[in-house]
Amino acid sequence: MGNRFTGIETPLKGLLELHRKPVGDERGFFERLFCAEDMREFGHPGVIAQANRSLTKCRGAVRGMHFQYPPHGEWKLVTCLKGKVYDVAVDVRHNSPTFLKWHGIELSEDKHVSLLIPEGFAHGFQALTEDCEMVYFASCAYSPSSEDGLRPDDPALAINWPLPVQQMSERDAFHPLLTGVWLGVGGEERKH
Repeated sequence: MGNRFTGIETPLKGLLELHRKPVGDERGFFERLFCAEDMREFGHPGVIAQANRSLTKCRGAVRGMHFQYPPHGEWKLVTCLKGKVYDVAVDVRHNSPTFLKWHGIELSEDKHVSLLIPEGFAHGFQALTEDCEMVYFASCAYSPSSEDGLRPDDPALAINWPLPVQQMSERDAFHPLLTGVWLGVGGEERKH
């Protein structure tokens, strides 16, 4: 069947927009969301350890910015199944020239685009419509002891959310601001 994805590089090395190639007829369409063989061509390990689905009811709500430290670092393939979101990845790799830089794209049920997020990136999104459904394919299972996050509204990140933030979880809202020295993933210190 051939490769069902076209990878588009972003300004953050390793972070890719994956344009899916649906096949359609009068009944609708069929498209592949994940293929291990195709993903390996983009640097992904080709393994799904966990698949997650979220529903965000409120337009303007933000989820994120989440990541896991090694040895539980994870690749994520993020897709919007219903509605429209502004999806953001932040480079948290300590030695990266784009450390703490972010890239955002609009994902929607109509665009047939996913975001392929490698290890060393924090991820989050803002719902641009009500009742947004997302699916995440993760290469590593969730590990509470390895999990961390950045505040989505941290001035040091200056993420340009398209809408005023209407809702955020208590956990996301109380991540500390990046006012001190934070070394990121691969640095010696873990707390920020």
